[in-house]
Amino acid sequence: MAARRSPCIYLSVLFVAMIAAVAVSQIALELRAGDSPQIAELFRQKPTRANLRRLESSLESGCRIGQMVRPWMQLARFVLFEDAGDNAILGRDGWFFYRPAVQYLIEPWSPEGGQTQGNVFDAIISFRDELAKRGIQLLVMPAPNKASVYPEMLADRAGEHAGPINATTTDIVTRLKQAGVEIVDLFEVYDLAKRRAGSPACYLAQDSHWSPDGMRLAAEAVANRLVDLGWIEKGPTRYETRSARVERHGDVLRMMRVPQVERLFEPQRMDCTQVIDMETGRPYADDPNSPVLVLGDSFLRIFERDEPGSGGFVAHLASNLGFGLSSIVSDGGASTLVRQQLARRPALLRGKTVVVWEFVERDFRFGTEGWQRVPLPPE
Repeated sequence: MAARRSPCIYLSVLFVAMIAAVAVSQIALELRAGDSPQIAELFRQKPTRANLRRLESSLESGCRIGQMVRPWMQLARFVLFEDAGDNAILGRDGWFFYRPAVQYLIEPWSPEGGQTQGNVFDAIISFRDELAKRGIQLLVMPAPNKASVYPEMLADRAGEHAGPINATTTDIVTRLKQAGVEIVDLFEVYDLAKRRAGSPACYLAQDSHWSPDGMRLAAEAVANRLVDLGWIEKGPTRYETRSARVERHGDVLRMMRVPQVERLFEPQRMDCTQVIDMETGRPYADDPNSPVLVLGDSFLRIFERDEPGSGGFVAHLASNLGFGLSSIVSDGGASTLVRQQLARRPALLRGKTVVVWEFVERDFRFGTEGWQRVPLPPE
């Protein structure tokens, strides 16, 4: 009796046939339009890496049939194999994870090795020391990767892991504390929150960022730390919060760029709170003359500069402290780019006594432009 063939074999044959059909159709369309087939460029120039990359990019952007078929093939891959593409990983119960954050979690690396531009410790400690020369204190707050807080939503067995989920991060934080760097440890904050029965999730299921509840916990932790250290006294400005419901698909789901997959999931509902200045009745706005400057990445942007607005970390930290803050936000660039922006705008440090610096945990390894020393200009 003939052996039964695996369904994967038939699917593989089907996908190869579809790819071939797309290629033949594209050549036919180009010939019909009186154009020379783009694939002919493969034989008109040397097959160098640069030439092949240019050809690949040209074929990808110019293939009309491919652009029509690609989303449906990606939908089939997602439905059949749970393949969420290059940037996303599908976890449990509709949770999505940003692939580089999971890579950070599971792949070995060294913060002092050749995988980063510059040295994590040198960059952070030198920034602390440069600010200290100006009489400014530095408080550092790494925002945990979602997979570090909820590994059990990534995979069943991950929840069985005991102790710190990422030993490298723990080692970095410990060494920075030993060097005298003040750090707010959100890993402990979120671990305590998870242990409370009925506590809402600190991260969004479809998104790489914290939830409104996780963000508010972070703002409270930083405010309490600044007051406990004696660096800040609470101000007189009174704020209130206004409920705001936001519905949208998360950024990790949208990274797939496949509307057909997005439609398989309901937009995530988020119960946000806008911060309102009680004296003016207006939503929170930064104060350039504040004694506190906050630096960070998209964790500061979410809810603050996108919907609902004035409802993110900066606004809630201001509400906890009782006065407005200054801020610089650089999406995906809090390791080095945000400090480069500050170096170009040194006037923002005038009158400051504290800088709060947030960056996402994965930036220890994958930070844009690495961890460069960024000297501040003379006063």
